[in-house]
Amino acid sequence: MSGHDQLVLCLCEITRLLWKLLLPLVFLCLLLIAVLVLLVLAVRFWLQSNRNARRARDGRLTVAFFHPYCNAGGGGERVLWCAIRALQSRYPDINFVVYTGDLGVTGHQILEGARRRFDIVLPRPVQFVFLRHRLLVEPGLFPHFTLLGQSVGSIFLGWEALTEFIPDLYIDSMGYAFTLPLFRYLGGCSVGSYVHYPTISTDMLSVVRERNPRFNNPDYVTNSLFLSAFKVVYYCLFALLYGMAGSCSDLIMVNSSWTLDHILSLWRSPNRTSVIYPPCDVSAFLDIPLEEDGDKKCHSIVSVGQFRPEKDHRLQIRAFKKALDRRRDGAAGREALKLVLIGGCRNQEDEDRVLMLRGLCQELGVADRVEFKLNVPFEELKREVGEATIGLHTMWNEHFGIGVVECMAAGKVILAHKSGGPKLDIVVPFEGGHTGFLAYDEDSYAEAIERILALPPASRLQIRRNARQSVARFSDQEFEACFLAAMEPLMGTLE
Repeated sequence: MSGHDQLVLCLCEITRLLWKLLLPLVFLCLLLIAVLVLLVLAVRFWLQSNRNARRARDGRLTVAFFHPYCNAGGGGERVLWCAIRALQSRYPDINFVVYTGDLGVTGHQILEGARRRFDIVLPRPVQFVFLRHRLLVEPGLFPHFTLLGQSVGSIFLGWEALTEFIPDLYIDSMGYAFTLPLFRYLGGCSVGSYVHYPTISTDMLSVVRERNPRFNNPDYVTNSLFLSAFKVVYYCLFALLYGMAGSCSDLIMVNSSWTLDHILSLWRSPNRTSVIYPPCDVSAFLDIPLEEDGDKKCHSIVSVGQFRPEKDHRLQIRAFKKALDRRRDGAAGREALKLVLIGGCRNQEDEDRVLMLRGLCQELGVADRVEFKLNVPFEELKREVGEATIGLHTMWNEHFGIGVVECMAAGKVILAHKSGGPKLDIVVPFEGGHTGFLAYDEDSYAEAIERILALPPASRLQIRRNARQSVARFSDQEFEACFLAAMEPLMGTLE
C-alpha cells in the first residue's frame, strides 16, 4: 500500500472517530436544550399561575415599579413618585407596587420622606415589596468588571422581586435593563422602562479608546495599551448584551436628548422610544423673588446633587479654590464668596466620599468657605438655593440635570458642564436671550464664576429672568401629561 493510500485510510479512520464522538454530543446538546426549554416553560407556567391566583384574590390589576433605592432622595426618585401620582390619579382601580431594597425603613417612612424631600403626596398608599439582596447591585461588591457584576446581580435581584410578587405591568424606573427579559419572558408581564442614564454609552467607549482618565477609567488602565484594548472589547460585548436586554421593553421613555441618542444606538427601537423630560419642582421655587443682588456682601454658590463620584464634587471644590484665588488677587476680595454643597447620601460609600471631600477642603485651605448640607429637608434646600447667586453643576455628560433646572427656576445664574443634558436641553437660549453659562474644567469654571460676579446686577437679573421663564417646559404638569400620554397604549393592554 502506497503512502498516499495510507494517508487517505488514516484520514477516513479519524473522520469516523470524530463522527462517532460528535453524534452523541449533538444528541446531548439537543437534549439539554429541550430540558432547558421545558424548565423555562414550567417556571413561566408556575409564575403565571401565581399571578392569576393573585388577580382572583385581589380583583385588581397591578403595576409594579422596580426601584431598589426608592428612599435615596435623588432626581430619579422624584420621577418615580410623580409617575405613580399621575397614574394613581388617572387609574383609580389599579394597584401599585414598588420593589425596594430599603430594609431599614417602613413604607410609611418612605412616603413621608418623599413628602419632606419633594413635597409629593400620593392620592393613596402603595404596596412595598422589600428585597433582601440589594447588595447584589452595589458597585462596592464588584471592584472589577463592575458593569457586568451589577447587571448579573440585578438579574438575581429581579428574580427575587418576581418570585415575591408578579405584576401585570412591570416598569424599570432605575435603569436595570437586564431585569426586563426576566419579567417579560418568565413573568409574562408587559414591560416598560424609564431610562435616566444608559448603563453604557458610546462616550464611555470613546473614553477608553482614547485612554482618557475618568472616575470609571483609572490610571493603571489608561497607562496600559493591553488593558485599554481589553476594556474596549469588554465594553463592546457588554453594550451588545445591554442592547438585547433593553430591546425587550414594550415602551421606552428617556429623560433627555442625550440619553435618547445613546439608547437609540444601543436598543435600536425608535418606534417605541420617546423623550419624557423628568418632573422638576419648578413651581416650588417660583415664589423666590427676583431682585437685583448688587448689595450682597457675600455671594453664595450652591450645588444640588447626590454625593456620587460622577457628580464630580472635587471639580467644584478645586474650581471654587481657583475662583477664590482670583478674587483675592483682584479688587473683589477673598471673603465675599462661599460654596454650599447640598445632596443626599445613599449609603456608607457616599458618606465616606463626603469625608474625602471635607479632607480636600482642608488640604486646599477652603474649609471655612465650604458648607456641606446632607439629606436636608426640602424647605432647607429651598432656603439655601434662594439665598445663592450661582447654581453650580459639574457632572460630565449628565443625562439631564434636575438640580440645574431647580436652580434656574429659583432665579439663580446657572453654571453647568458643557455636555449632556445641560448643554443640549436646559442651558439653551430662550427667546434669543442667555439662560446661563457652561464650562468644562477647573480654569473655565473659575473664569465663569469670576465673569458672572463681575456682571452688572441688572445683566445678572435679566439672565435669571430668562432662565426662570425657560424651564416651564420641565414642570410637574408637563411631565404628567407627557408620561400619561406615553403610558396610555401600555395601560390599555391591561384594561
